[in-house]
Parts: sequence; structure tokens; C-alpha cells
Amino acid sequence: MNLPGSVVVITGIGGFIGLRLAEVFRDAGATVRGLELPGAASSRARAAGFEVLDGDVTNAPSAKAAVRGADVVLHTAAIVGEGGDLEVYRRVNVGGVVTMGEAARAAGVRRFVHLSSVMVHGFTFPDGVTEDGPLRGEGNAYCQTKIESEAALRPLEVPGTFDVTIIRPGDVYGPGSVPWVVRPLELMKRGLFALPDGGRGVINHVHVDSLVHGVRLAVEQDASGVFTLSDGVATSCREYFGFLARMAGVSMRSFPSWALLGAFSVIAPAFEAFGREPPARADAVRYLLRPHAYSIEKARRVLGYAPQVTLVDGMAQVEAWAKERSLV
Repeated sequence: MNLPGSVVVITGIGGFIGLRLAEVFRDAGATVRGLELPGAASSRARAAGFEVLDGDVTNAPSAKAAVRGADVVLHTAAIVGEGGDLEVYRRVNVGGVVTMGEAARAAGVRRFVHLSSVMVHGFTFPDGVTEDGPLRGEGNAYCQTKIESEAALRPLEVPGTFDVTIIRPGDVYGPGSVPWVVRPLELMKRGLFALPDGGRGVINHVHVDSLVHGVRLAVEQDASGVFTLSDGVATSCREYFGFLARMAGVSMRSFPSWALLGAFSVIAPAFEAFGREPPARADAVRYLLRPHAYSIEKARRVLGYAPQVTLVDGMAQVEAWAKERSLV
């Protein structure tokens, strides 16, 4: 697909990934507009010069209005977190993709790109797991609803008329990433960050610009199917979070995983009982104990994908950004 002259609609356009997608696709010559919940994210996208419809991806009229006249829909909107109420996640992560997919197909959209997650493989998976590898919800609301979102979207595809691409990003970092930059830095400064088991787990990092590059390749090449996008390397948690610790000027701490799991199993319900978001949940420990890297060979072979930003360069960007905002 030629991007110049095409109309691209992005759900969650004001988010970390959505806004970067919008900037890159606009620079490539596409007309970009978005669907976003009213609030700070919507205002952020408007301030960047994008047309934004305030609405909810689970609302059929909002979805219909957003996709009218579009060639491509990039669906990034989702509840992202360590865990929580399954039905809340299901309403947005599954219901939202179905509502947007049905509206897009009815409007004659040519391609629907759904940003899923590598977490469809759960917390335990084979080394170098491919797109065809086992799917495991493992009792986690985010993992489970990302699996369900893919399964709900596939029956809507009409090859050659309404084509579907599913992207499974790794751990997306970069300036502004909440789970992999902002939140860890804030916890470190408060003395609340610790690695389980010495940081032996694996971070499957991918800079947001590398992810966006892969999405653009898939759209330009009319590539359907499922693609995992990460840097394709097994970086230990100790190495990854070591960059952030040095920025924050703190020493890295570690505790046995059993101790952290037990502590968060008590702390999270206590915070929730008072209507507050806990500093972390037990599943946060499980995220940081993933043992292996995911394979990106399919994306390399089919799309010609290659990571665009090294971890060292990406963390240099993060540090400059964090200093500008007095986060470090």
C-alpha cells in the first residue's frame, strides 16, 4: 500500500505508541486522524496537530464515525497493566477490537492492524518461541484478553477485501514509556523498586521507533498474519534496569522472588480495598522472571524488519528526555 494519499485512523492516538505511529505515518504522506478517550491523551494528540474524535472503542457509533473513509486502521487502544479485573480488561481489549473491526469492515477499510502483545505466550514459554508457539493466559487478565482479542478478530477477515495484521510487540520502551521507563524511575526514586532473584529474568525490549518501523513495513507491504516485533535479544532485567538505576542515581536492590510475590499478594488487595492503585502486583514479579527471548525471524524474513535503535542509543534518548522533565 502506498502511504501518500491514504487515510490512516489510529485508536489510542494520544498514547505512547499511538502518537509515535501518527507522527511517522503523517511524515510518510498519509492523512492521519484518531479516536481517543476525552482527556489528556486526546489533548496531547490535538496539540501535535492531529484530528481527533473523542470516543470509546467499545462504542459502535464512535467506531463508525472514526473509520469513515479510512484505508487503514491501526488499533492500539487497550488496557495495559500487570493484571486486574478480567471483565474490565475483556470489555476494552476484546470488545474494543471487535467493535472497531466490525465498523472498519463495514466501512470498506482495506487493512486492520491490531497491536496485540508477546504476552499472549504468558510467563513461561520455549526459548525463541515463534508466532505459532503456545498461547497461555496463566490467570492474568492482560495475557488472557490479548489472546481472546486475536481470536475474536480473525473471523472478521475477508482476504483481499478486509485484511488483518496482528503485531505482537515486545516490551516497548523509549521516552515516555510508562511501564518500562516512567514507572520504574518513579519507584526507584521512592526506594520501592527491587528485582526478583538478582534480575535473572529477561526483558524483550523494543524501542518505540523500531516497533513503528515494523508496523509501517507491514502496511506498506500489505502483509497479513501475525508478527512478533522486538530487538530479538535476551537482555537480563539487571542489565536493562541498570540503565535506569544509573540515571536515577540509585543502587539496584534485589529480593527473592518468593518474598516479593508474598508481599505484593498482601499489598495489592489492601490498596484496592481503599480504592487505590497498588504500587505493584504479584504478576509484576512474574513479568520480570520471564526466562527467554521471542523469535523475530518471521518479521525479518517476511517484512525485512530490523531493529532501528540499539538499547544503548535508546537509553541515551530516555536519559535526555528524563532530565528535561526532572525525572532523574
